[in-house]
Amino acid sequence: MKNLIFLSSVLLVLVLGLSSCKKNKLLTDSSAKVDFSADSVMFDTVFTQAGSTTRQIRVINNHTERINISSIDVQGGSSSPFFLNVDGTPGRSFTDIEIAGHDSLFIFIQVYVNPNSSNSPLVISDAINFVVNGNTQTVHLEAWGQDAYYHKPTNAIKFVNGGYLPYTLIAPGTNTTVTWPNDKPHVIYGWLVVDSSQTLIIDPGVKVHFHQNAGLWVYRYGTLKVNGTSGNEVIFQGDRLEPFMQDEPGQWDRIWINEGSINNSINYAIIKNGFIGVQTELLFGNFSEPRRLKITNTKIQNMKKWGMYNLAFNVYGGNNVFSNCKEYCLAMVAGGNATFIHCTFANFWTKDSRSTPCVHVDNHAGTQQIPMDTCYFGNCIIDGNTASELELDVINTATFTPKDKFSNCFIRTTSNLSSNPTVFINCNFNGMATAFNDPAIYRFDLGNGSSAQNLPNNPNTVADAVLFPMDITGIKSRSPGDGNPDAGAYEK
Repeated sequence: MKNLIFLSSVLLVLVLGLSSCKKNKLLTDSSAKVDFSADSVMFDTVFTQAGSTTRQIRVINNHTERINISSIDVQGGSSSPFFLNVDGTPGRSFTDIEIAGHDSLFIFIQVYVNPNSSNSPLVISDAINFVVNGNTQTVHLEAWGQDAYYHKPTNAIKFVNGGYLPYTLIAPGTNTTVTWPNDKPHVIYGWLVVDSSQTLIIDPGVKVHFHQNAGLWVYRYGTLKVNGTSGNEVIFQGDRLEPFMQDEPGQWDRIWINEGSINNSINYAIIKNGFIGVQTELLFGNFSEPRRLKITNTKIQNMKKWGMYNLAFNVYGGNNVFSNCKEYCLAMVAGGNATFIHCTFANFWTKDSRSTPCVHVDNHAGTQQIPMDTCYFGNCIIDGNTASELELDVINTATFTPKDKFSNCFIRTTSNLSSNPTVFINCNFNGMATAFNDPAIYRFDLGNGSSAQNLPNNPNTVADAVLFPMDITGIKSRSPGDGNPDAGAYEK
């Protein structure tokens, strides 16, 4: 009996010893990684004074054996506003940190910003890199760097394919009017929605910044009013303020406006560096719905796809400059009503190749013809750095006779448009010298020797100039000493 007890004791010691050895073994297999309590950390407090705030994550070893983290580094290095505390030691770089089997490590993350500094980025981004058994694992960091109005998602539309669209409303409830002042920037995460029967009014001088993939959606029966003024424009752009991002397209998604309102207006705005500048769209296919946008004195530039996309919508535009987009500066598809007076459409995109013209117009969806009651371009410039910058794909039948007309316009094209004088009235084609000041930096005012100066003095020219007696600057009159206005948005 004593021998049996002794043998049992020996076996127990051996088992415990083997277990202890296993736990003390260092796991070095390249497939072994660590887990995290979160793969990103957001400091979502709006700071009201200079200082810092702290968040934490857990680094988890779900293996039985202990594991070694070769290095933990803040990606931005010594210049990063983020710094860490690992096992009681502060810093931005650490080496050879071990975690026992089925144990975890707390890392405290702190960020220091001055939210009252206009030089601080709106959103500060960085990351922590962990190197484990030759693998680099990353936890992303994000903090708000200025005092601003932050609009972030509270809901999501979920799709059957598993995707989702995160959004929040400008305000809860319906029949709500919200006015944005210009005392602080507005930063949008996800989609900000102006819901049915809601109105968003944006005061002069407001700066609207969109995070990556974010957008402004004016849903059915919602209304948008952008009330910029000359010299105090409303600016829509991304939230990356670093100098190297100032002319980077595709930083945010778009301003998307659906049917249901005739009171949408954008005046004196600068819309830049997104995917699509403005998308006006008959979303539900009911042609009896009201659907109107008035856009004036506005610049849309440097878009990754289109400047303005108009699907069966009614758009009235004057004194606008749509420029330098990857594809179309203006795509008017599936009919609708469009009037553009004293607008400059100029595509001098050079960031990579471009195969589409500056302006596209059609009145059909496949073989189905769509009504196009108005398509009028008066005193406009359509130009760019390719041979032909206007693409017309208009079906003309007795059922829906399109009313397309270009009057006193300067159009770069290889087509023989002069053979159709009922559509192209007093227009200048091919070989013209628009002579913009500097398209590379969006200077589309007319330089010396521009053939877009001094339009022929005829009733159509005068009528269009009267509608916009001042050019986009709000300073120069379209009734100069020579009595003849210039084409486009700028008067020389």
